[in-house]
Amino acid sequence: MIRDFVAPELRAYFSGGDLFEQLDRMQGEVFREVAARRTFKLDIGGKPYFVKLHHGVGWGEIFKNLFQGRPPVLGARDEWLAIERLTARGVPTMTASLYCERGQNPAALRSAIVTESLEPSTSLEDYETPDPLVKRRILQEVARLSRQMHLAGVNHRDFYLCHFLMRRRESEDAPVKLHLIDLHRAQVRDRVPRRWLVKDLGGLLFSALGKGLTRRDLLRFIRTYSDRPLREALRDRALWQCVVARARNLHLQDHESIPADVARLLRLERAS
Repeated sequence: MIRDFVAPELRAYFSGGDLFEQLDRMQGEVFREVAARRTFKLDIGGKPYFVKLHHGVGWGEIFKNLFQGRPPVLGARDEWLAIERLTARGVPTMTASLYCERGQNPAALRSAIVTESLEPSTSLEDYETPDPLVKRRILQEVARLSRQMHLAGVNHRDFYLCHFLMRRRESEDAPVKLHLIDLHRAQVRDRVPRRWLVKDLGGLLFSALGKGLTRRDLLRFIRTYSDRPLREALRDRALWQCVVARARNLHLQDHESIPADVARLLRLERAS
């Protein structure tokens, strides 16, 4: 596993001293700051980058995650590996320009990753359009990238619309270009287990419930994701019923009931 990487365009700015210490001293626009992680944006050489710093999570956090059946996130390594795998398989994602890792103790591991800022772009969580054709193109591209990601052996573990960025389009006829971001919880394997497919796809569906989806949209997503005619795709009805159940349960964590329009959308078992 590589412990230090600096892209050629950044080497002049990190030519001396410890990489992690240099990054840790930098200041920028903070996007997230918790006990063990800080994410901020800054310009380097006139170009915007995102810096994600991981300090040791501690044994308490590791054991808590293990007892809950969740793999603990120890640092930036998972994100680095996911970007590397997705890039190799042609899945649009972030460009990693720097990576460093310090220490051997998993509870005290320090690491950092620097990625190019994808500008100009808009999160799909924030994007709205009245054009049904554009909405269909976006839905199909989300389904296609979801399939590509899973075929590459990567599951996101934080798979929501907010983690798809759409690059600015010069016109309504321009192709929809999406990028996957925020891969710090991602897992990389030869093949994604079914339970993690369900968690990713269920989370994605949950995050799209307020976007005015129809059951036809959901079936279109299933057909594109499966890359098969719909009748064949629905032979794996058990998978999609688990996905729908996951989305329903996530919705009910924050709401006492499910609105009628959402309930109709989630009645996949009545689809023909």
